[in-house]
Amino acid sequence: MKFVDEVKIRVKAGDGGNGAVAFRREKYVEKGGPSGGDGGDGGSIVFCTDLRMTTLLDYRFLSQHQAQSGEHGMGSDCYGKKGETLVLKVPLGTLIKDADSGELLGDLSKEGEELLVARGGRGGRGNMHFATSTRQTPRFAEEGTLGEARNLLLELKLLADVGIVGFPNAGKSLLISKISRSRPKVADYPFTTLVPNLGVVAYKNHLSFVVADIPGLVEGASEGVGLGLRFLKHIERCKVLIHLLDASGILEGRNMLEDYEVLCGELRKFSPSLAKKPQLLVANKLDIPQAREAYAVFAAQMKKKRKRVFPMSAATGEGVEAVVDAVAQKLFATPRERG
Repeated sequence: MKFVDEVKIRVKAGDGGNGAVAFRREKYVEKGGPSGGDGGDGGSIVFCTDLRMTTLLDYRFLSQHQAQSGEHGMGSDCYGKKGETLVLKVPLGTLIKDADSGELLGDLSKEGEELLVARGGRGGRGNMHFATSTRQTPRFAEEGTLGEARNLLLELKLLADVGIVGFPNAGKSLLISKISRSRPKVADYPFTTLVPNLGVVAYKNHLSFVVADIPGLVEGASEGVGLGLRFLKHIERCKVLIHLLDASGILEGRNMLEDYEVLCGELRKFSPSLAKKPQLLVANKLDIPQAREAYAVFAAQMKKKRKRVFPMSAATGEGVEAVVDAVAQKLFATPRERG
């Protein structure tokens, strides 16, 4: 399934039906009075979250949505039928904005949450409502009002507890496949991850949390370089970030401290609040001998800044459990336990 996280659509609520102009024509009833019924109200448009949806793909191919209009009133005091409400399903984490003004209309982040975005028109009153002692045969009725119409921008931000960030080929996809049932594409070349991946981690004592990994960041990502900028928004809701650093980068002349500072800089440029989230530093690929040497140097540098670096090899499983425990500690510990 193609991952689509931003679309523009147009919605139009149903128009109200017109009121009717009619008079009674019954046998043995001379000069029957007005009997025009009211028009039905137009259907409104409502968004509702659906746990089964993970993308906005459906709206990419169907951008116009219109609710049913109300029926016109009829004679014999018959009211027109109301238009049905049109319910549009979206994934959890969908932001709905007015595309013209940029106003945020709603943030649908709970199961079954609903948002009314366009109200249906009101049905017009039939002529029987306008009869008075001095105007006993009104020959007019009210027209129904138009339903609301607006252009909308739907933007999906995934709901995850933990976000994994790192340079391309740092091992993010392999890590998420080791700790959850997610099976993203894993390969030994950069940018194998082209869309965010979600995985549910089943932890101890029936606890669980959701992890997301996004396409690899590169220097300048906050300015549009690479793939990361478009997907950084998907970790804005995360409670904890894992900085996954490739300790084997020393074989290519890279420095772990410099890599870490670049990552922090890109997060800070994109969103200062994102850079302030609780973070775990993880050095990956320690199954490579030279990588262990790079890790030792980096860990000593971070110790001076009172930051711990977790050693890990996602390929062999070494240190993975300790990383999961540390994540769970940050997610589930009480404020006193966090220290």
